[in-house]
Amino acid sequence: MDPTDSTAEYPPDSPVLADLAASWKSAYIHVPFCARRCPYCDFAIVDESAGGAADHTTYIGAVAAEIGMAADFGPLDAVNFGGGTPSRLAPELLERVIGALEVQFGLSEGAEMSLEVNPEDWSDEYGRGLVDAGFTRVSIGAQSFDPAVLDALGRLHDPDAIARTVSGVRTVGISSVGIDLIFGHPAETAASWERSIAAAMALEVDHISTYSLTVEPGTALSREIRAGAPAPDDDVQADRYHRFCDVASGHGFVRYEVSNHARDGHVCRYNLSTWAHGEYVAFGLGAHDHRWGRRERNHRRLDRYLGAIEAGERPRVGVEHLDDFHQERDRLMLGLRLAAGTPLTPTAERFAASEAGRRFIQAGILEAGDGRLRIIEPMMTDAVAREALSVSWHDC
Repeated sequence: MDPTDSTAEYPPDSPVLADLAASWKSAYIHVPFCARRCPYCDFAIVDESAGGAADHTTYIGAVAAEIGMAADFGPLDAVNFGGGTPSRLAPELLERVIGALEVQFGLSEGAEMSLEVNPEDWSDEYGRGLVDAGFTRVSIGAQSFDPAVLDALGRLHDPDAIARTVSGVRTVGISSVGIDLIFGHPAETAASWERSIAAAMALEVDHISTYSLTVEPGTALSREIRAGAPAPDDDVQADRYHRFCDVASGHGFVRYEVSNHARDGHVCRYNLSTWAHGEYVAFGLGAHDHRWGRRERNHRRLDRYLGAIEAGERPRVGVEHLDDFHQERDRLMLGLRLAAGTPLTPTAERFAASEAGRRFIQAGILEAGDGRLRIIEPMMTDAVAREALSVSWHDC
């Protein structure tokens, strides 16, 4: 079935849609360039404020060459440009990558073309360039509508820029617009989170992703906390998440994955496919992909990535071959993040019948029925997934 038809026909949390998404094929393109590194970020990026290499054209040439080295994969249903900050790149460079993907793999009719955009990068001229390049979806890195929280998160925009960007995306005719929010920074109060939620709802966007602030080792945020700054509080973050879910559901948003809410017809196909254990190819610095029972990852250092491409080699630093059991275990752990849950395969059934599974079911956290295994309390997803890792060949 054409993903364009299915995303419109089924609600975002439909089990039928989730199972269809497992068959979609996607591509991820990593754009590492950032004006500066945010204090919570541990991604493979190039911090241009620190004198990082900023030759965008050379990098895109390398990505296009890497795409040309890939094995045939079949037409792509969704393409997602993430980062880093993809909107640091000129539309014509982004279009060059799309062209390389189309030549190497082909694009399905109505394929989703999604780009992450920072508000400070937006202009309507830039947006018209995105339309000409073929983009159908934009996700705006809003993060918060509180100036103090934006400052604490190291963001370069103000709240007004978010609204201007959403309006601009609508003006140029991109069919789906979403925003990302981060909750739980100690600089955020319950009142400021309420204001951020209200501001997000007032924009009437199509999709909202919400992420709890995570302290990653080696980041500036982790160093600040070790030096005595307050750390995010798990209970506060749970309260913030539940409050968002309550308000969003009253405004027509449906949660289809732990962090993702969408209006009907506006799920992010790339997101849904990856959480449904679909196959995807990935290109660029530090990119990870999954296909044919293999997970592979690229160099995280730009010089090594570019050096491998110049030598005519795929820039791989690791390959994991997955047997049938580990494929099914991955399907279970990923699928548990979906509101639709995951099919009750033998592996899922065994986990549900395990001591840990029964404990989660009795506590009202996990539900088994109608041929699926679902998590009822999304904030417990990580705890359930950790227990799912304990499933072994012997158990199955």
